[in-house]
Amino acid sequence: MKILYHHRTASKDGQDVHIEEMIAAMRRLGHEVILVAPAMMETASFGHDGGLVAFVKKMLPGAVYELLELGYSVAAYRKLKAAYDRHRPDVLYERYNLFFLPGLWLKKNTGIPYLLEVNSPLAQERAAYGSLKLTALAKWTEKAVWRGADITFPVTDVLADFLREDGVPDSRIMVVPNGINRQRFPAHPDSEAARAELGLGGKVVLGFTGFIRDWHGLPDVLDAMRAMPNRDELHLLVVGDGPGRAGLEEHARQIGMVDQMTCLGLVGRDQVAKCIAAFDIALQPKVVDYASPLKLFEYMGLGRAIVAPDQPNIREVLVDEDNALLFRPDDMEHFRGQIMRLCGDATLRRRLGDAASASIESRGLTWDDNARRVLALVKATSSA
Repeated sequence: MKILYHHRTASKDGQDVHIEEMIAAMRRLGHEVILVAPAMMETASFGHDGGLVAFVKKMLPGAVYELLELGYSVAAYRKLKAAYDRHRPDVLYERYNLFFLPGLWLKKNTGIPYLLEVNSPLAQERAAYGSLKLTALAKWTEKAVWRGADITFPVTDVLADFLREDGVPDSRIMVVPNGINRQRFPAHPDSEAARAELGLGGKVVLGFTGFIRDWHGLPDVLDAMRAMPNRDELHLLVVGDGPGRAGLEEHARQIGMVDQMTCLGLVGRDQVAKCIAAFDIALQPKVVDYASPLKLFEYMGLGRAIVAPDQPNIREVLVDEDNALLFRPDDMEHFRGQIMRLCGDATLRRRLGDAASASIESRGLTWDDNARRVLALVKATSSA
């Protein structure tokens, strides 16, 4: 099958991981993938924040920037149509973005089957965080694209409800969560070697990866560690950076836990698995209610004992007391209690970690599995 893969993502972060891994999985399955994307993505390194695009967004009034986003659809469509004319693909696979209409236009003008990957309800998300100005236009473009796709692939069933509310029938919805690449995240990593390399040999390591925000509750992790009788054996390893890092480091100083925390900052993609392998306990402190957190699948793949919030999108993947310990969202006392329970029980950590890793295989939570499901549905729809 010849697949035309289209996106507008201008940053090198978790979004780019999803894009690159899905393309690689499609190619491993023997399909030809033609990528149409912003030119800057060809040379950007991991951690790139969008460069000029991010600067323009910061400098312009919100409504003006949103009109430019919509206007970009024209240029993107010309590029997409040129790729279509040159390669004559069998299917278009597009990553949804707000004010982004090229895929819908190509579908209407050529009749090509149109697949749409949906990772968030961006009109609502951007409005909730106060950055959306042209709300009616944003909602119109979102609904038009969602309803115009032949098949939509939301990453959680909670997110699928947003599509259903906008009139997308269940027959055109398939939930496809995030996943992992088993070559990058092996089931049985050498955890002792990973800890030794980081100077954490002999420690029980609690870990977090990702963008650090104040509401992630990482100071509460330090408080839980401090209250443990084996506190001298515990260490918090934070892999990533963000606006919450300074407050976290200040809290560590205030409670005398500086020597029991390491913030590595941003690390390259090839180093992430090695860092997670050093964790005994992997933390997913808080997550929006429709997301499919990439870090969660990476934790699972490497067999870490996970602490995560007990909410519907998380329960689509994790089962309390089976492959994770879940805590009541926004209940920091319960969060600390689950952490303390794991800190003092190595047998429980091993049992949960083994079950989490086994869930990757039993549930088919790899990028190859995702690509296989997506393209099998395309074939079935085409032959119906």
